[in-house]
Amino acid sequence: MQHGFMSNTDPAERPAIIACVDDDASVLEALEGLLKAFGYQVLAFTSAEALLEIHDLGSISCVITDIRLGSKSGLQLQKDLVAMGHAIPTIIITAFAEAGYRESAMKAGAVDFLSKPISPERLMQAVRGALGGVRP
Repeated sequence: MQHGFMSNTDPAERPAIIACVDDDASVLEALEGLLKAFGYQVLAFTSAEALLEIHDLGSISCVITDIRLGSKSGLQLQKDLVAMGHAIPTIIITAFAEAGYRESAMKAGAVDFLSKPISPERLMQAVRGALGGVRP
């Protein structure tokens, strides 16, 4: 898992930074591998709190978070980021397709809501949409 930032490059030339938050290490590993294969820089976190503790939240281009995390849900993470002044496009993922989750996520400002297992094509479509079509 990588938590460093590229510091000596022009932001316009730097790859988009995607923060992935999931308490399942195998899911994090799969997300990180896929996103890196498409040229994105990836920061992986096992909790919402760990993401919120990083110094430069403003450099993150997109967040992909599981809806169910330890003490803080993906929805609460999204709300916390907005409350802190970081309107980072957020994609919510879940293995639990319970009624109301999608609606709650979208009302809270999520740009997409994906049910696991997620096809690589669908995930990349969601990431490109969240980034406004900007390539890595």
